[in-house]
Amino acid sequence: MLLGLAALLVILWLLGFLAFHVASGLIHILLVVAVIVLILHFVRGRA
Repeated sequence: MLLGLAALLVILWLLGFLAFHVASGLIHILLVVAVIVLILHFVRGRA
């Protein structure tokens, strides 16, 4: 589930950054949260 959430956040970040050219800090916060979730997924392992 965490991997799916991370993938969704990365897709939203890419859409916001490339398609809509959102220049706010919010879109970069999505990327940071996605990376943190991805790291948590690999640290915890598959549950």
